[in-house]
Amino acid sequence: MGSLTETDTALPNQDETVTESTEFKKNQKRYQELIATFPHQKGWRPNNSFIEYGGHWLMQPRVEGCMYAQEFFQARPNDLLICTYPKTGTTWLKALTFAISNRSLNDSSNPLLKRNPHELIPYIEVEFAFFPNADALKDKENTLFATHLPYGLLPESVSRSGCKMVYIWRDPKDTFISLWTFNQKQKTDDGPLNSLEECFDMFCRGFSSNGPYLDHVLSYWDAYQKNPDRILFLKYESMRADPLPYVKRLAEFMGCGFTAEEVKERVVEKVVKLCSFETLKNLEANKGEKDMKARPSSYANSAFFRKGEVGDWQNYLTPEMAARIDGLMVEKLKGSGLLEW
Repeated sequence: MGSLTETDTALPNQDETVTESTEFKKNQKRYQELIATFPHQKGWRPNNSFIEYGGHWLMQPRVEGCMYAQEFFQARPNDLLICTYPKTGTTWLKALTFAISNRSLNDSSNPLLKRNPHELIPYIEVEFAFFPNADALKDKENTLFATHLPYGLLPESVSRSGCKMVYIWRDPKDTFISLWTFNQKQKTDDGPLNSLEECFDMFCRGFSSNGPYLDHVLSYWDAYQKNPDRILFLKYESMRADPLPYVKRLAEFMGCGFTAEEVKERVVEKVVKLCSFETLKNLEANKGEKDMKARPSSYANSAFFRKGEVGDWQNYLTPEMAARIDGLMVEKLKGSGLLEW
């Protein structure tokens, strides 16, 4: 997995709360000096760019956060890391894992009813570096973390700890459309979003945040093939079609499977309903222009809930565009077993 230059700095345990990004700020200048030497590529907006790091393209704050996580994040054996490419089902998977872990709470007191799922499960390359006082990081009992990083850029402590990972992937056509429409809702001074056609061409050439997308998928697929006991590999379309068996499987993988009594009492169905797109979208916390309470965000909570549909790409992409992505998928994934999976 990815690593960074060795330093003399002692590695703090994640259980020890760092005061307002102090540790990150100590290292930020060094990260920025390194990043200045990396390849840069124009982004989807005029005033931002993608930076190549470890064979993938990330925006500068994410590279800085990734470098910090690689040095300082200390995964524990009982942690669970939710790994995704942006807009492949991250919000849903965060909600499901949180609901499964906290199903002993009364329905009316479940934090999911009052907080956006992203506030409850922190990103190791975002909150851990930039917002260390987020509630989920200060909670020593919390074992749920998330990342958009490809497998090769994960902190070495993830591999050493033996902690489990869950990965979900999605049809690249829907992934692109969800990503492009999501970016339209961003509150930013980086200028207007490029046209759908421009962004689509860049996405196909691998120039998107955390891209190339199919390389991201393959990095986790290869890791899953080598160690299926540590990585649960899921497909968004299959889960959307029939979520119940996958939620049961997810709970078993997490080490907190549903008991026979819980199944009888339809607890699995309750978890699925609580985490459904319709339920989460219509919660007061996820409506309008409400923002996250735990940390600043350039997106309102409502931006994370658009449609969640399978096949929505048909409303945006021409047949030629769809054929281009499908061709790339066949070319990239042939021989991997993923096309038939």
